[in-house]
Amino acid sequence: MKLKTTAALLFLAVGAQAQKIEVSKAFNHAAQQTDILIKNVDSARKIKPNLVSPRTVENGQFKMVVSRDWTSGFFPAELWYFYEQTKDKKWLDLAKKYTEDVKKEQFNKGTHDLGFMVYCPFGNGYRVTKDTAYKSVIIQAAKSLSTRFNPTAGVIRSWDHSGTKWDYPVIIDNMMNLELLFEATKFTGDSSFYKIAITHADNTIKNHYRPDFSSYHVVDYDVNKGGVIKKTTAQGYADGSSWARGQAWGLYGYTLMFRYTKNPKYLAQADAIANYILNNKSTPSDGIPYWDYNDPKIPNAPRDASAAAITSSALYELAKYSKNAKNYKTAADKILRSLSAAYTSKIGNNYGFILEHSTGHLPNNSEIDVPINYADYYYVEALRRYQGKFNF
Repeated sequence: MKLKTTAALLFLAVGAQAQKIEVSKAFNHAAQQTDILIKNVDSARKIKPNLVSPRTVENGQFKMVVSRDWTSGFFPAELWYFYEQTKDKKWLDLAKKYTEDVKKEQFNKGTHDLGFMVYCPFGNGYRVTKDTAYKSVIIQAAKSLSTRFNPTAGVIRSWDHSGTKWDYPVIIDNMMNLELLFEATKFTGDSSFYKIAITHADNTIKNHYRPDFSSYHVVDYDVNKGGVIKKTTAQGYADGSSWARGQAWGLYGYTLMFRYTKNPKYLAQADAIANYILNNKSTPSDGIPYWDYNDPKIPNAPRDASAAAITSSALYELAKYSKNAKNYKTAADKILRSLSAAYTSKIGNNYGFILEHSTGHLPNNSEIDVPINYADYYYVEALRRYQGKFNF
């Protein structure tokens, strides 16, 4: 991974409070890259029309995904942010076009990722346009997601695969899909969606988090008796380690839990997770974490720019609610400044993806030190939030 020199990174850290982030420059760079990305998307779809969204570049190859892939919604969702930032109708038309491509996933009952796949693009689309058709998609997606809730276990099932490994797996990432349920209750008045979200979040606090507020990745539940069978990992270094993106998902998830409920226990949880992240001794001076906080190969381990982007965006929102607002804002600024200074692709590189140096699934030897669409999405969201422009 080629980054700035140690001296340059130290300068970024030391000068964090003094330097402003050049948002217009960052957005201009991101827009130029995304123009290139769209051309590559269109070329790929001429060959394989069922591919709807760009996901990554791996081994030098541009990779697109079908609509049922868990990452399919990030690209169209990102385009809504470009329209909001620029007011250029070009981005509006593109956002509408690519959002439509994942519409059918509202009926997908085989995944817990409908928040990512559906709410990110359709939630942003509804917020911008107030198109009632988008609202209908969100409501149906929430109904589909709700079918994965088991009242005995008190959580929403994550994966249906690998039945030899676990019975009823729930991953920390699932906290990110609860926003879809809260919005469905707002739209319909049906409190069942809200109650499922609350129950899932409460059981995740109880069963996913260790005393230091690091998180297990996968918790396997007993749907017959309730309770936990085992606590493991799929994408982290080890069962007992702290996977960086998982920490970011939890931070973001409990921050949005407080947004919707105003229950102080969720704010306390988000504060505690933030404290773990921001005071972790393994994090380099630029604020961009290694893929797992406990990888024994640190400092010779891959970074994860996606975890950093998610964390930065979450900290900007958490700063709106917490007494630690100043510290969170400073930390979010430092992370965002590092991303924009040392983790962005050169114009024309990486097929048009914005950020470099993310890690998707290291134990599976997949997407290591590459650009990834969700890193770009949360990076653009963090730039918006830096300006005080929030997507809710």
